[in-house]
Amino acid sequence: MNGPGGGAEATFVAPGTEKIFNFKALNPGLYVYHCATAPVGMHIANGMYGLILIEPEGGLPKVDKEFYIMQGDFYTKGKFGDKGLQEFDMDKAIAEHPEYVVFNGKTGALLGDGELQAKVGETVRFFVGNGGPNLTSSFHVIGEIFDRVYMEGGSKINENVQTTIIPPGGASIVEFKATVPGEYVIVDHAIFRAFNKGALGKIKVTGPENPVVYKKNP
Repeated sequence: MNGPGGGAEATFVAPGTEKIFNFKALNPGLYVYHCATAPVGMHIANGMYGLILIEPEGGLPKVDKEFYIMQGDFYTKGKFGDKGLQEFDMDKAIAEHPEYVVFNGKTGALLGDGELQAKVGETVRFFVGNGGPNLTSSFHVIGEIFDRVYMEGGSKINENVQTTIIPPGGASIVEFKATVPGEYVIVDHAIFRAFNKGALGKIKVTGPENPVVYKKNP
């Protein structure tokens, strides 16, 4: 939004009270919003963020499936996988050494029951954000090429992209047509983040085989 502090001061609300502010959505695109109450970094590092989509006049082109994916890095006193409540570790946050890098707020959010679903022939659109607070995402789907990428969530479109960069506080819209059935792994391609810190998901594509595009040798 266009206005001082992105509306931060206007949304400071004491317990038991309410505030209202108005803004005009002037710029189409995909944008990150986040908490702006001190300590800002700590609040963002604990997941106080999300995405807002401002569609262009007439809307985005129609696709078959749309999904929301939000990456974030988390800084805990315990190590990755430790059980129980994990307190925030300011020293790790300042050093930019997260224990977790995850999609949609937790490890495994896009696995198992949370695995995304599509069918062969469908066009899939991901609205991808990076809450940070520190790390830049190298967003990638193993075995897919993005047909279209709305760079940095804006209006400029790049085509035939393997991996797209999403900075902290930034976003991107990526689209691809599912042509071959199977399970596709969604990662931050800074690959230790995927397999050792949690930035890992899946999209399952079902439907007929497509040997013209992909064929396993006997």
